[in-house]
Amino acid sequence: MASTPLTPSTGNIPTISTAQASSVQAGSQTAPKTRVVAVVGIIAVVLIGLNLRAGITSAAALFHELQQVLGYGALVASILPSIPLLCFAVAGMGTSWLTRRVGVEKAIAIALALLAAGLLVRGVPVTGALLGGTVLAMSGLAVCNVAMPSFIREHYADRTSMMTGLYTFTMSGGATFAAAVSVPMAQQLGSPSMGLAAWGLLGVAALLGFLPVVLHSHRNSAKMERPRVSMWPLLRTRLGILITAIFTFQAFLAYAVMSWFAYILTSQGLSASESGLQFGVMQLVSVAAGMILLALGSRPGMLRPALYLASSSTLVAIAAMLWLPTSLAVVPAVLFGFGLGIFPLVLVIISRSGGSTAETTALSTIAQSLGYLIAAIGPFGMGLLHSATGGWVLPMSLLSIVAVALMVTCHLLTSKRTATKTAPRTA
Repeated sequence: MASTPLTPSTGNIPTISTAQASSVQAGSQTAPKTRVVAVVGIIAVVLIGLNLRAGITSAAALFHELQQVLGYGALVASILPSIPLLCFAVAGMGTSWLTRRVGVEKAIAIALALLAAGLLVRGVPVTGALLGGTVLAMSGLAVCNVAMPSFIREHYADRTSMMTGLYTFTMSGGATFAAAVSVPMAQQLGSPSMGLAAWGLLGVAALLGFLPVVLHSHRNSAKMERPRVSMWPLLRTRLGILITAIFTFQAFLAYAVMSWFAYILTSQGLSASESGLQFGVMQLVSVAAGMILLALGSRPGMLRPALYLASSSTLVAIAAMLWLPTSLAVVPAVLFGFGLGIFPLVLVIISRSGGSTAETTALSTIAQSLGYLIAAIGPFGMGLLHSATGGWVLPMSLLSIVAVALMVTCHLLTSKRTATKTAPRTA
């Protein structure tokens, strides 16, 4: 199978030509063909984006109350925050196989059904239901994480940056909203378990909103065998290694920072409410930063500066966190938030990689599965180093090494030496 060119060395977000876009759509025969279906698809993308982090941040806000009500011990309390990343790594690995068997649209529909079911199961006030429902829901999220770049590539090949921006904007917005309203919602419903289950309704809404896209693609798809693209040979290509590396480093930094940012500020003397406020500032800045960096990176020759800006912002934020007084906590909050804006840029690069939807899915699978698996070390390692040293200098210093590695990866990914073909093995 011939692979089509990817051109990070030009300094642009890789683009698909009109001819290539037509080829992708003709090959899949599943692209929206009417304005109504295209609009329904956009609405579905928004609903999916709202779900993809709400199930995580809503639970994080209620962990303390859940432990008090359900009575589980320290072991379960330690496992719960790690489940999402582990599911992203393990369940996400099967996405390439699932999309090859049923197609991208049906795979996403199955994932949304798992997500909604898992969130609803968490409403049963027993520890087993909380753990089982979380695994089920996060497994659904894992499939969506991997499949969405392929869905956007297949259906909106000429608007990849716009659709990725919309998708990540709603993802961040849903996460922020869920974190803010979960506690008062649980209080209104009478229990933290019911507060978690309520988010299952949002999952049901996303599934219902996506069904018209699934039905349309099913009616218009040809009965043909989908190509099989092996994930592992991608790790023998320079491009595959670099995309996996950039996703891994940004995920490592993002989850380490999001897990410990408020705690560090509190340990440095801020009140819990002030630390929470700065965490909110970081989240809001990340939403705006993602849109700004996407717009910048989409301009000719500006992908490398956009990646530099995001990765260097994280490095400066680490130094600010260590050396600035807590009265200036807003500075690292803004800098970290801007650094988190690299995520949509990475998703666009993945979406525009490969010569087909199957190749894009394989690349997305390997990058996200390995990336999230390694990223799970971040929050755990930060806590372990803090416990061992009693301070944050060593944990943050090691985090700065990861930030430097991210900058180097950004440089290599946009260099002229980067291979312009993924050349995966097909079967």
